[in-house]
Amino acid sequence: MRLLETVAAHGCGAPAKQLARETGLALPTTYHLLRTLVHEGYLRREKGLFFLGEAAERLGSSGAQQKRRSAVADTLAHWRDSIGVPVYYAMYRDGEIEVMCVSDSPGAPAVEEWADFRETGHAHAIGQCLLSQLDEDARRDHLARYPVQSLTPYTVRDNDALLRRLARMPRMEPVVERQEYALGTVCAAVPITVGTTVATMAMSLPADQADRLLPAARRLQAEIGRHLGTLTLSISI
Repeated sequence: MRLLETVAAHGCGAPAKQLARETGLALPTTYHLLRTLVHEGYLRREKGLFFLGEAAERLGSSGAQQKRRSAVADTLAHWRDSIGVPVYYAMYRDGEIEVMCVSDSPGAPAVEEWADFRETGHAHAIGQCLLSQLDEDARRDHLARYPVQSLTPYTVRDNDALLRRLARMPRMEPVVERQEYALGTVCAAVPITVGTTVATMAMSLPADQADRLLPAARRLQAEIGRHLGTLTLSISI
């Protein structure tokens, strides 16, 4: 690891003898480790100089991704505690609804995913919010793969009814769903658009606390607005 760190410090590459000197390793040991690291793809050698290889770059990329995920998780946990609701982060990526992170607690439990979130986007606030940010063709493509199905007596009736609802939704306003996905639960989702990223932050509450839903959604939206600059680099996890 010290050898990799030392190579990483030399953007223009470094020879074996310099690396041995800077790491304090014996030269034979350095040569042996360098050959192994080159063979495994963690380093590459060009004209006697050693550089980071593709395997090391993938490792760094994974570490950066984990850091971004951690930043989002910490932010959701803060909002969960300050607003008193479970908070969800989801994206629409490669034609699929993906719930990337959920932050809940014993006092604010998340909705049980009793029907696959990816296939039931028409019924929950997360899916409706994401679909509302797509164009007409993308919406129809999604519904061709995942057509509307009745989950509760409150679920939208068919594809056309959902498309009409999505077309009427005010841009960048919270999307509210009341017992369409799960009886006894109401949800709200706030749209987030950063470049080409289609995303949402959402929350859920028991139906007997429905009067809290919209004020809590407005508060979450305000928090997102205040922190969007710092979240921009993290929400594409």
